[in-house]
Amino acid sequence: MGSRRSPASAGPDHGMERLGSALVELMLDVGASIGAVFLLPAGERVLRLSVLCGAPQQIAAPWERVSLDDPNPVPDAVRQRRLVWLSGPEEVARRYPRLALTLPYDYVLAVVPIVDGADAAGGVSLFWPISRPRTLSPDEHEAITVFRRRAIVLLRPNSDGEQMRIPDRPHLLPPPRLVLARPSAVDEAQAAVRFAERLPAGCCALDLDGRVVFANSAATDMLGVGFADLKGARPWEAVPWLRDPTLFEDHYRAAVVSRQSSSFTATRPPGTRLTFHLHPDTSGISIQITPAGAEEPVPSRRRPPAAAEPTGVSAIYQLTHLAAALTEAVGLNEVVDLVGDQIVPAFGPSAMALMAAQEGRLRVVGHRGAVTELVERLDGTPLTSAVPAAQTLASGRPAFFASFADLRRAYPRAIRVEGMDARAFLPLIASDRIIGSLILTYEHSRHYSRAERAMLMSLAGLIAQALDRARLYDTKHQLAHALQAALLPRGLPRIDGLDLAARYQPAGRGMDIGGDFYDLIRIDGTTAVATIGDVQGHHTTAAALMGQVRTGVHAHAATGAPPGDILARTNRLLVDLDPGLFTSCLIARLDLQRRRAQFATAGHPPPLIRHPDGETGALPLSPGLLLGIDPDADYPTTEIPLAPGTVLALYTDGMVEVPGTDIDETTTELARQLARATGLTMDEVADTLQNNAPTAAQRHDDTALLLIQLVRDSHQPADGR
Repeated sequence: MGSRRSPASAGPDHGMERLGSALVELMLDVGASIGAVFLLPAGERVLRLSVLCGAPQQIAAPWERVSLDDPNPVPDAVRQRRLVWLSGPEEVARRYPRLALTLPYDYVLAVVPIVDGADAAGGVSLFWPISRPRTLSPDEHEAITVFRRRAIVLLRPNSDGEQMRIPDRPHLLPPPRLVLARPSAVDEAQAAVRFAERLPAGCCALDLDGRVVFANSAATDMLGVGFADLKGARPWEAVPWLRDPTLFEDHYRAAVVSRQSSSFTATRPPGTRLTFHLHPDTSGISIQITPAGAEEPVPSRRRPPAAAEPTGVSAIYQLTHLAAALTEAVGLNEVVDLVGDQIVPAFGPSAMALMAAQEGRLRVVGHRGAVTELVERLDGTPLTSAVPAAQTLASGRPAFFASFADLRRAYPRAIRVEGMDARAFLPLIASDRIIGSLILTYEHSRHYSRAERAMLMSLAGLIAQALDRARLYDTKHQLAHALQAALLPRGLPRIDGLDLAARYQPAGRGMDIGGDFYDLIRIDGTTAVATIGDVQGHHTTAAALMGQVRTGVHAHAATGAPPGDILARTNRLLVDLDPGLFTSCLIARLDLQRRRAQFATAGHPPPLIRHPDGETGALPLSPGLLLGIDPDADYPTTEIPLAPGTVLALYTDGMVEVPGTDIDETTTELARQLARATGLTMDEVADTLQNNAPTAAQRHDDTALLLIQLVRDSHQPADGR
């Protein structure tokens, strides 16, 4: 055998083709009906659908860009670096209701992460019919492992330092080729056509994109449409009486995703009922059409006006998907990212821009695609300007322009931008208030049907409501965290002999105020008291109590009391206040002259200690009762030596509390992170722990972290332990 060229040496442009070939091989090895590869560009948090095989782009459009924070099996597998296995529609609905809402079909799904060392590169999704076994076989595991290794090699830079380019749109592949029992030949093809022509039933074939590639004469007679009009068209687009999206198109989507046969009955005017049987495989769908019964008189119904015509089940599903996603989005940035990542790939525009009214001027909230030049010119434009974005915002009426020529006729000073022809300007209206406008641009001229205009206006309404909620959220969020910041120390005091660092981070989602706190109190030149704690709850009451606890600890620490006495006195204060909330707290008193440290805890996670020789672990303390429960609770004080070079890490449970995982395991993992972070300043160690804590991937609680290192004194030798 001759030597094979390394995949990495094929160059960035051929890498995607090789990745696609590897995906097809994997699908054949495991018997998957649909395969998709999602890649994560360096420095980004949005996965891109890069390769798609076995399904049309229109079905996958809502997932062309998926945030790592989305409740979706793909980012979950990538973020958690583990296989996500969904054995059927019930499990999909339970774990991922948004996915179940937009793909309500029978299928088995596996998502496997592609990880190169410590870096997540992406993931591969595989769909099977519901009839497959509920677990992967050893051979299937091996095939997936081989694919992951090949993908990692392809994604690494080649010998020339070139990186494979991740495309903006997915690389579409035909389904894996079926191996037939006999070779294909012209005479066989003609014989097959003659066979189909002799059948009394209608026969037609669709490719995976839903387009007609073959139909016999019986099918064209039953449908009432000639083959010339059917060929290359989707039946629900070519045949007027099949346009109900709950009929043909929905069954087609179900056949592609589930690979299961199905049937439905439709009525051809004036009263002929026909049954359609759909039989899918990896190459397309065979359809058999038979009479459902004798002709029945059906009351004539006036055809609805064009504005009421359905826009197609794909658009309906995409609107449903976007609506479900927008209800979960919090904050303006999340809404803008979601709108940008969903609209551009799913609804046809080449680019979009969101505009808002601020102080009498247009302001760009966010944009996607090649509209940078346009938005730079529009940003700051007075609302009274004669430009369509401002006019739409002022009037509340949409404007659709099929081409730039149409736009120029209406607005002679319109801006021409390369690659931008048709445009749509949609008002964003929430609670009867116009809060902004949405600009959609298309690369080519476009005819907007009444149905499409109605769909785009519905889309704008969903976005407007989400933006309105996001603005309110951001305002409350800023107020809440301004209050939070005011209750936390603005900075740590400078104390000779100590290297200090502190971090506070609110929960990943939500706008509630947390009760986590920390403080470092300088008693004199050689003594300091460190404290960290967590008040139960996430609301203003918890924040107010947190301020009272900090004040109480500060006052009692200043008297020189040992940590146990500080907690006991603060506990009695809280019992007297009776706030109905409990508080965990840890006190550490540092005596730099004697190089000793005293600790006491009220139900708080134990501090971590890294000794000068690198040995790291949790400091065993006698746990006292949470503050605010029993006025007579006792808090034992533990004293230890404090050698130069020792590092203490005080933290709240938001750093280590992971649902379903033993907290001892996560605390041990945090200690390992501290042990590895040697040779760094405390600020650098704080960043390391915060970024690599067991809860870093998905933080559900506030976190506070206080790091203290006794610096080695150059005038005195370092103590041993």
